[in-house]
Amino acid sequence: MFDDIQLKNYSELHGALDALLEENLNITANLANASALLNHFLKDINWVGFYLYDEELEKLVLGPFQGKPACTTIEVGKGVCGTAYRGNDVFIVDNVEEFPGHIACDATSKSEIVLPIYKDDKGIGVLDIDAPIYERFDEEDRVGLIEVVEIIKKYL
Repeated sequence: MFDDIQLKNYSELHGALDALLEENLNITANLANASALLNHFLKDINWVGFYLYDEELEKLVLGPFQGKPACTTIEVGKGVCGTAYRGNDVFIVDNVEEFPGHIACDATSKSEIVLPIYKDDKGIGVLDIDAPIYERFDEEDRVGLIEVVEIIKKYL
C-alpha cells in the first residue's frame, strides 16, 4: 500500500496516517501501522513506538514499535517517557545524557521526543521517538507529531 509513497511533509503524513488507520479499529494494528509509517517518514531516527499505560501494573508497557529491542516497562514519572506521561507534556530532549533519570534502552540514542496520549482525560500512553544525533527534533516536529497523536486518538 505504501511501498512507493514519498511523504514530503507532515501534512502528507497526516493524510496518509488517517487513511491507513480508518481501515482498522484494532488498537494494536493501528499503533503498529502508525509506528511503521512514522519510521518510513522520519529521517535520522533509530526508534519509534508506543508505551501504553497498564492500570494493573501502574506502569508504561512497551507497545508496537520499529527499532531495536526496548525496555519493556517504564515507571510513571521516570525517564523521559514516564515524565512526559505523568505531566501530560510534550518533551523534546536535545541530549538525553543531560536528562535527569534518563533510561538508556539504546546507547546510540542521543535525542528524543515524547508525546503523551490522553483521551477523555484518561492516560493511554506515549509516542516515543529516538534519534542517533543530538538536537534532532524541533518545533516543526513537535507540532506535526501532536497532530499525529490527535489522528491516532480518533481510532482508539
